[in-house]
Amino acid sequence: MRKVARIFAFAAALAVSAVLASPGQAAEKVKTHHIAFQIDANNPKLMNLVLNNVANVVAYYHSKGEQAEVEVVAYGPGLNMLRADKSPVKARLKSIKSGAFPSKVTYSACHNTMKKMAKKEGHEIKIVPEARVVPAGVVRLTELQEEGWTYIKP
Repeated sequence: MRKVARIFAFAAALAVSAVLASPGQAAEKVKTHHIAFQIDANNPKLMNLVLNNVANVVAYYHSKGEQAEVEVVAYGPGLNMLRADKSPVKARLKSIKSGAFPSKVTYSACHNTMKKMAKKEGHEIKIVPEARVVPAGVVRLTELQEEGWTYIKP
């Protein structure tokens, strides 16, 4: 089964290369920019500012024929941005993520914050389906910076 999956992945990569290549030339590698955004405040205006920045970055690089890989890391009070029950920007999260292709937008929720909120509120904290959980928001931002990502704190 793995062999079939590898063959399929290789065939898909060849097909994409053929589409991107100019006749008679090898496909040029598309430049990809890596940007990490932090949100640590329960402030709908700041959440919208972050999402405006994300949308603008993706649109700008698309206009240049380039791509962006963007990750929004939410921790502390900023986790409310990704909460299924409280997010004031839930619709925008989905819209921006689904409209980013061929760029990629990832939303990461801090598990440490989720545990603290769950203990304080007495129930499990659920996040929007567009987000994923990372062990610690600050650690995730550190890892991204160590990998050379640009770090933005609006």
